[in-house]
Amino acid sequence: MDPQGLNLLKKIMALEFTCIDFNLYLDTHPDDRRALAEFNAASDALAAAKKEYETLYGPLTNFGQSPSPQAWRWIDDPWPWERTF
Repeated sequence: MDPQGLNLLKKIMALEFTCIDFNLYLDTHPDDRRALAEFNAASDALAAAKKEYETLYGPLTNFGQSPSPQAWRWIDDPWPWERTF
């Protein structure tokens, strides 16, 4: 995979971690409006990054969560968990 694709995958991983971390925090601080706004911003950024990645490199997940508008690309490259950084 080219460096741009790896950087985008790392960005997705970082945004996923951020969203999970905010989710856990918001479980115990549900009235924290600033944290909720930051969670929503991170969630939007994650969705955009995933869409960009999947448009350029193919699906990140399977089972109906990632449409494949071109040819079936799920098996073309190493699977997301098989990539090396």
